Amino acid sequence: MLSFDTILASMTLFAAPFLRLSAMMAVAPVFSAAGFNVRTRALFAVLIAALVAPSLPAPPVDSLLSGAGVLMGIREIGVGLVLGFIVQMAFGAAVFAGQAISMTMGLGFAMAVDPQNGVQVPVISQLYVILATLLFLALDGHLLLIAAVVESYQLIPIGVAGLPVSSLSAVVALGTMVFAGGILLALPALTALLLINVAFGIVTRTAPQLNIFAVGFPVTILAGLFIMFLVMPGFIEALTQLIGSSLQRGVGAFG
Repeated sequence: MLSFDTILASMTLFAAPFLRLSAMMAVAPVFSAAGFNVRTRALFAVLIAALVAPSLPAPPVDSLLSGAGVLMGIREIGVGLVLGFIVQMAFGAAVFAGQAISMTMGLGFAMAVDPQNGVQVPVISQLYVILATLLFLALDGHLLLIAAVVESYQLIPIGVAGLPVSSLSAVVALGTMVFAGGILLALPALTALLLINVAFGIVTRTAPQLNIFAVGFPVTILAGLFIMFLVMPGFIEALTQLIGSSLQRGVGAFG
């Protein structure tokens, strides 16, 4: 018959991976989507934590309700949030690229609800988020992210006090990935649209009687959609590299 102390020690060991996985799923792409309900998310965290817990060393705390247990819980939640947030930044780069293209095309007023974050974004950003989600699932990113959380215990075991300052600095430095990655994704379309706008500016100077607003907006929108279609293979390749890089950097931030 199992004693109460044995059950309590097992629950303490189970709580560490459960908190880290739950925090990751709360902010990571796909897992944090509105269509992925909380019950399913909690069930996944419970099942994976039950599989991971036996392979982990015993935590250096006697109870989750003690001071050391509370600090351990806060640390586990922090590690999970960092891992999920780093991958979420790749999706933020896709949203930023869509916003930049939409503003240049004249579609900045066309807003739609982002299924990933539940906020209003331009329709081009919504298209890019859907593409990023499909690529993320096609690359088994959801499985790699769970594996990254499990492997993070080799870099940050349960008994480590606090998070390294270098890890937090690395996460802050990775914030540039949103802007640099977004510009990289949108650069081909932005360059072509810039040349089109320059051409319209020259036409307006040479023929002032031409109503540039009646002609420019339809042409810019059609040209922007056509250019997006032409550069889509390169966009998908760049987005794939960005998602893969975010998964690697998520674990590397604690190295």
